[in-house]
Amino acid sequence: MPDDAEADPEAAPQAQEDSRSTSSTSSPVPADNEESDFFLGANDSQSSLGVPNLQDIQVDDECLPPINRLPNEILIAIFVRLSSASDILHVMLTCKRWARNAVDILWHRPACTSWPKHASICQTLGVENPYFHYRDFIKRLNLASLNEKVNDGSVMPLAVCSRVERLTLTGCKGLTDTGLIALVQNNTHLLALDISLDVQITELSINAIAENCRRLQGLNVSSCTKISNDSMIKLAQNCRFIKRLKLNDCNQLNDEAVVAFAEHCPNILEIDLHQCRLVGNEPVTRLLTKGQSLRELRLVGCERIDDSAFLSLPLNRTYEHLRILDLTSCSELTDRAVEKIIDVAPRLRNLVLAKCRRITDAAVYSIARLGKNLHYVHLGHCSSITDDAVKRLVQACNRIRYIDLGCCLHLTDESVTKLATLPKLKRIGLVKCANITDESVLALARANQRSRPRRDAEGNVIPGETYSTHSSLERVHLSYCTNLTLSSILRLLNSCPRLTHLSLTGVQAFLRDDLEMYCRDAPPEFTEHQRSVFCVFSGQGVVGLRKYLNQEHGFTNSLPPPPPPHRVRPNGEATDNVGLLHAQAAPHTHNADGAFDDAEPDAVDDEDVLEDGTEMIIDTQPLLQNGQGASTAPLGGNPVFTAAPPNLQPISAQAQSMTPGMFNYVGGHPPYVPQQVRFDESSTASGQPNSTPGVGGSEPMDLSSAHPSGSASVGPANSNSHAHQNGSSVAPVNGNGPAATGAGASSATSQARPE
Repeated sequence: MPDDAEADPEAAPQAQEDSRSTSSTSSPVPADNEESDFFLGANDSQSSLGVPNLQDIQVDDECLPPINRLPNEILIAIFVRLSSASDILHVMLTCKRWARNAVDILWHRPACTSWPKHASICQTLGVENPYFHYRDFIKRLNLASLNEKVNDGSVMPLAVCSRVERLTLTGCKGLTDTGLIALVQNNTHLLALDISLDVQITELSINAIAENCRRLQGLNVSSCTKISNDSMIKLAQNCRFIKRLKLNDCNQLNDEAVVAFAEHCPNILEIDLHQCRLVGNEPVTRLLTKGQSLRELRLVGCERIDDSAFLSLPLNRTYEHLRILDLTSCSELTDRAVEKIIDVAPRLRNLVLAKCRRITDAAVYSIARLGKNLHYVHLGHCSSITDDAVKRLVQACNRIRYIDLGCCLHLTDESVTKLATLPKLKRIGLVKCANITDESVLALARANQRSRPRRDAEGNVIPGETYSTHSSLERVHLSYCTNLTLSSILRLLNSCPRLTHLSLTGVQAFLRDDLEMYCRDAPPEFTEHQRSVFCVFSGQGVVGLRKYLNQEHGFTNSLPPPPPPHRVRPNGEATDNVGLLHAQAAPHTHNADGAFDDAEPDAVDDEDVLEDGTEMIIDTQPLLQNGQGASTAPLGGNPVFTAAPPNLQPISAQAQSMTPGMFNYVGGHPPYVPQQVRFDESSTASGQPNSTPGVGGSEPMDLSSAHPSGSASVGPANSNSHAHQNGSSVAPVNGNGPAATGAGASSATSQARPE
């Protein structure tokens, strides 16, 4: 094969220069005036024999294919984009080098989603002298899918995994302190732990966590009623990097435990004290005062909290980070507390005052000062609120997306007509607002259906060009609004193409047998009377109801004009309106609103009391800097430097990707990039068994013992590849791949990880 100089005559001098520039010092570069340069440039034959220096005729020992020239970093970047575990397994079966770069991806999060997979994983982890130390690759363990039968014996084989960063054991009611202590003991890398609903866990486990997991950032102990205040105080003192804490339904915890976290964990971002009925005013004041960056504070059902929790805050100080405040059922709060809250937290985005029955219009006037910052407001069961307060709220806060005014009995069509003008309104709750009529529904149907001026790419209005918009409404709750008729609801259905939820329980016009097929089933705990009036349409039920009513005789004459089929972009391209609207509705990855969002499942309770769909997340920024302190600049303030976790031996920097577990991926962090596994490179090129001790042990490269089945070896995809010889294999993480032996065995398959 001709070399580069032979293929391109003009490139020969440049190739000569490049070759010399990379030669060793033992072969000095000839002077510029040497004859060799002259003859080389005038060599008409362009033959390689014309090269006068030995350094210029050196050739590689072997010709590598292009794929083998890629650096390990590029290979890892390619492998990490494979979505199927079986594909990654086939990558590992290709050659040793690929196996080293893919094993971390395959074992980073083993799929313990069924008992056969769990058994295969445990069996693999128990193999003596495996080729790879698989236990060191496992960073996430999630047994929530098996929670009903998980016990101490289920988790003991997993205790060898000492580098787990996220451990999810939600609802494992059979798990006791024995199993949990084994998992956390000597695991200094643990960042997030979810043991919610594990009712047998006591203070023994909390003490073990405090002693071993000092880098902990996220903890969920919801419904763990056997843990003591003393153990939580110890945990707060030892685990000073806690950022997200959920203590839901821990009725036994009192002020001392929460105050300990406020005092020792200044970096708390989110804390949830749902139904912690023994918590009073002092912890709330301390959390706000001591916290450097508190963002979410949820105090649902903390009935001992009154105005003094907020009136005791320091004067002339604001908490710019606070975005979400949930005070549901804090029934002792009055207008004075709400006024103080708005003063100290001017950037609140979500404010929930549901069932705070003592607040009046004065509180709503204060809330209106939030202006464009307010996106979600829940004032359900605040029965003293009138139309005047709602109208002022709409006028000042035109970016409201979600508003709930259920059981505000004084509201009339006047306020709902004003609410319909909100340009970004997605969800409105008017349950049991018995005074509203069809006029309100027609106003909602007309919401945002108006012509708007078209703008160019620079934002300037284009004279004479307009486009029509559809309503942004997605969820409308009108249960027990008994004055509504079918014709107004039909107009709402036809005017809101994005509508996915419509509740009409108790509305007489919809209690018809022919509509039951589109209505979803009533919850099993409902009484017979509740079942008889239940009427909620969601998802495809809304689509079916719209289509049925449009086709039914007697209703087609009352239809509004159909929406325009398309809009024209500035470049002249026609776009379907409905498709455009759906394309713009980006799904939420984290339900920070704490209640209803685009991806939220439909509520069971028709009154739609506040649903807590929040998932906790952890921030791995300290790890990305190898223990160095990370600085964050709050809005409108000086940088706040957060403390760095204790120094440990270097570990791979892995940001958390999104999973359906309790601790979610933090937006803005880099994606998970696995680290290559380094060991003796002597066998990389040849593909022969490695006789040098590797990562997993001192034996030759026989990976048959590493297969989750514990016995079968998986052969290469084809006999001509640089595959592992002598029946060697690598271990998939789910144990469902068919086993085969021999060099010509068929490729193994593996199901994708459901996580």
